[in-house]
Amino acid sequence: MYPTDRERTRVRGVRAIAEVIDGQRGHLFPWAPVFFGIGIGGYFALRFEPSPGFAGTLAALGALCLLALFRLGLRAPLLIALTLVLAGFGTAAFRAHSVAAPVLDFRYYGPIQGRIVKVDRSASDVPRLTLDRVVLSRVDPEDTPARVRVSLHGEQGFIAPEPGLTVILTGHLAGPEGPVEPGGFDFQRQAWFQRLGAVGYTRTPVLALQPAEAGRAGLFVNRMRAAISAYVQNVLPGRTGAFAAAVTTGDRSAMDEPTLEALRVSNLAHLLAISGLHMGMLTGFLYALTRYGLALWPRLALTWPLHKIGAIVALVAGAFYLALSGGSVATERAYVMVAVMFLAVLLDRRALTLRSVAFAALVILVLRPEAMLGPGFQMSFSATAALIWVFSLLRGSNLWRWPPAARWVAALVISSAVAGLATAPIAAAHFNRVPHFGLVANLLAVPVMGSLVMPGAVLAAVLAPFGFAWIGLRVMAPGIDWILTVADRVAGLDGAVSHVPAPQPLVLPVFALGALWIILWQGRARWAGAVPIVAMLAFWTQVERPLLLVSGDGGLVGLMTAEGRSLSKPRGQGFSAQSWLENDGDGADQPTAYERAGFSGDRGDLGFVLAGQDARHLWGRGAAGRAAEACARAAVVVVAAELANMGGSCLLIDRAKLATTGPLAVFAGGDRLRVTATRDGKRLWSGPPRQ
Repeated sequence: MYPTDRERTRVRGVRAIAEVIDGQRGHLFPWAPVFFGIGIGGYFALRFEPSPGFAGTLAALGALCLLALFRLGLRAPLLIALTLVLAGFGTAAFRAHSVAAPVLDFRYYGPIQGRIVKVDRSASDVPRLTLDRVVLSRVDPEDTPARVRVSLHGEQGFIAPEPGLTVILTGHLAGPEGPVEPGGFDFQRQAWFQRLGAVGYTRTPVLALQPAEAGRAGLFVNRMRAAISAYVQNVLPGRTGAFAAAVTTGDRSAMDEPTLEALRVSNLAHLLAISGLHMGMLTGFLYALTRYGLALWPRLALTWPLHKIGAIVALVAGAFYLALSGGSVATERAYVMVAVMFLAVLLDRRALTLRSVAFAALVILVLRPEAMLGPGFQMSFSATAALIWVFSLLRGSNLWRWPPAARWVAALVISSAVAGLATAPIAAAHFNRVPHFGLVANLLAVPVMGSLVMPGAVLAAVLAPFGFAWIGLRVMAPGIDWILTVADRVAGLDGAVSHVPAPQPLVLPVFALGALWIILWQGRARWAGAVPIVAMLAFWTQVERPLLLVSGDGGLVGLMTAEGRSLSKPRGQGFSAQSWLENDGDGADQPTAYERAGFSGDRGDLGFVLAGQDARHLWGRGAAGRAAEACARAAVVVVAAELANMGGSCLLIDRAKLATTGPLAVFAGGDRLRVTATRDGKRLWSGPPRQ
């Protein structure tokens, strides 16, 4: 029996696909974290937590794929890709269940006891303590969060917060809030993976219950970091010392908000994060110092593998730096990448390849799959992959025949430009702004960071055992002052930054896949990756922002007007207000947005027009009693109170409804309004409605 035309076509199609894949042989490993990440993204994109039956089906499919791979070996790339997707999904699900800890499901006010494990600063620029070994009055131990975070307002200073110190205070706590609008940043999910079960504040003094020595078990590194940070700031007072403490220990608690804002606007905030730049500079400096320092002895230079000794010294120093910095995801990522590089040196392999980047990404994604959702992971790996790809394209160019000084300048300009272009869409999507003079600022600041600040930090570390660390810190100071001056000047330029609206959820993943296709695919077909990139950028420009946004308790309403979003209150619920404005691509603050036209009426009873229909926002004393009358006159009524079952023809939004839906977004949908809920599903971290 002869094959039909359809069967012949199918065979030719399969053969063509096989030939295309065969053409990529030797370049397929870098795709491993891509498919693994697709599985992770699939898990986090679900509206509902997978049922046991669904999870079991995927596990069975994964087992079948593994059995097939054992039989076929590595000759089935598509099967390997499917296996990686399933493995990524399963890894993310396992991680989410493994970090499960109690989350406070009501608003708590009363005594709080706990051991300090971290000291930093809140978004409102006040000290903040993260506590474990938590004890809450009238809360059973099995329902008590593993960790809580408390911002310190009011009169403080009765203790010197340090890791290990057990403290008592009276404060307000509540479970972590979810997104402030549909599709917004999910702090609830982030807190879940940090095992942070409640956040809050206190306006009363924090007092010591037990000395730090009594609670230091397991906090040796935290205490050492705090001690080094205090020493650095004692030698270098002011914001110079705060910057030095941040880049040496990861402690940003002394950084004031104006300085941080200047660094963000000038695109120099990455210098604060202990990531690839710092880890690379530190380990690279020690590698060169060890290798070329030992080479001063001819006998050693001729008989010992000095490059491998330098690599071992750099690996050990990097591990210490990782521990000292607190082991954040960004620092772990940086250390894995430099470890791969120096292990390649030890094994006499090429140090910087896309394979090493892919391996580092796989390590991080296996250990912390949730890291893939954060800007740190995305920006670091996008910049590194883009730099390696671009410099591989330039390997045979005339650039490397230029004089050393010109070559160094060209490499610096290319590196800054490529890294900036690679990370710009990610930064814009997460932070809603685009620094326009970031390249200039980085060209002025990064060389100083590498030639003065980081060598000074290394010198301080080397001299610390002899009591002369202050010498290295003094070396750092002029470089830090220069960097901060550049940040201030650049941030003060007219048009230093522009604001962009938050993109649709699909934009960044598809954009990333297009960019990865260009970098990883071999041959001319790689340029097909430009199609989804251009399409997503065009799609982004057409993003539709909500006509109306309602906060989770109905206390704040934001109406889109011709001037931008107008807010119903000049203060209060500042995080929601600022997040809404930033997601709109609006650089205004809350008081400015409040002054915009849109609302009219008296405090606690504001009227506005929504898609041609009358609407009201009620709050304060007697709001519930005024709801029936308002509903008779307006099409939409938002009430910051919980109402009894009340009939009426209007769209009524009260706290009872919001407790179920979370913050609401209202869009104009032709002849009727379209309402979108934030809490549209049930995940492990979403929790029950707060009481």
